[in-house]
Amino acid sequence: MSKVARIELYHVAIPLPARFYPSWIPGFPQTENRFTLVCVTTDDGVQGFSAGPAMGRERRGLGDLVGPYLLGEDATDLATVQQRIREIGYLGWKNHWIEPAFWDIAGKLAGKPVHELLRAAPGEPGPKKVRLYASTGEVKTVAARVAEAEARRAEGFETIKLRVHDFDERVDIAHVTETARALGDTMRIGVDANQGWRVTVVSDAPLWDLARAKRFCDACADAGIAWVEEPLAMDDYDGLVALRGHSRVPLSGGEIHSSGLPELRMMIERGCYDVYQPDAVFAGGMAQALEVSKLCRARGLGFTPHTWTNGIGFAVNLQVFAASGFAGEHALEYPLNPPGWTVAARDGILETPFTQERGELELPTLPGLGFRIDAAALRRHGQRFAVMDRKRLAWFSLRERGISVSLEIEKARKARRANRSL
Repeated sequence: MSKVARIELYHVAIPLPARFYPSWIPGFPQTENRFTLVCVTTDDGVQGFSAGPAMGRERRGLGDLVGPYLLGEDATDLATVQQRIREIGYLGWKNHWIEPAFWDIAGKLAGKPVHELLRAAPGEPGPKKVRLYASTGEVKTVAARVAEAEARRAEGFETIKLRVHDFDERVDIAHVTETARALGDTMRIGVDANQGWRVTVVSDAPLWDLARAKRFCDACADAGIAWVEEPLAMDDYDGLVALRGHSRVPLSGGEIHSSGLPELRMMIERGCYDVYQPDAVFAGGMAQALEVSKLCRARGLGFTPHTWTNGIGFAVNLQVFAASGFAGEHALEYPLNPPGWTVAARDGILETPFTQERGELELPTLPGLGFRIDAAALRRHGQRFAVMDRKRLAWFSLRERGISVSLEIEKARKARRANRSL
């Protein structure tokens, strides 16, 4: 048994080489790739890493919460770990992004990449590489978009995803139709409307209704667009079902449903999308994302995860995709929007960035999630804001609850662990 002996949390901020204007946060000039890094260390010295996107330092007090819930637990008992993370979420913040760190540990202990542990038929050989599609992140003019697509095509990408986000639907329709006309049949084109989770914290944002979504999908079908992503609010289940029944172009979505598998199963049963894109960092963790892929397979639907977070989030979803059995049927999202969002900025604390070659990526063979942390880069870009081990947890409990209550809690925990070991 490998018990959780230490948990460390870091705030990481990697400077971007140029300002990046994400279409999903209109008006926001992003200058850093920010995320929270978790490092879980077992009592036998194995480390597991994962990361969750961050706007700032909103997780400042998280160490006080995850320590009592996870320290001392068997790091390889994924069912219990997943339940503990679920329990932490009852108190507010959803922390599915922590779960992959335990898969990282499991893979390292087994000496295998995580996708080999997750694969439904582990005896069968998995993919050696995956196809990628270039996922852009900014709204641009048609001319700039065509130039960008041509640059990605020259790099070997066969598919690109555009962004639309204008208040005037005629602008959005012209954007995709003119880009499609300019590119002809040289690239497949997907379009993300970013209506699933509308953000207006800086500038206002367009709000689509079913009628506008239908008109846009009609135009996309006429232009030969390959798919339309998140054309309505993520919880507009009735609207999505109606739109899917109308649309001649496949609909996709499902990236940040924080309820995870239960909600996505309901959406699959209701028929909300043609292709499901849960991000394991947000939507329930790796195990739940893989269960979604199995439901998609049973229903004849598509599956390819969302990956636009950071290099570690990309690694997590790469492993899920490789295990899902869909790698031969779909391409995986590859976030890339230079000069602001580059591979170096995305993967800035990894020893080896996930660099594509001719629109493909060889699966990493390292045990675990397939990457090593660059310690020097972490020191340069990261700041540890929480560390918890058994000694620190004891002092924390004494300070917060006093001796009597702390002893009572510890007695109850020991009794629970003793009963579980019987």
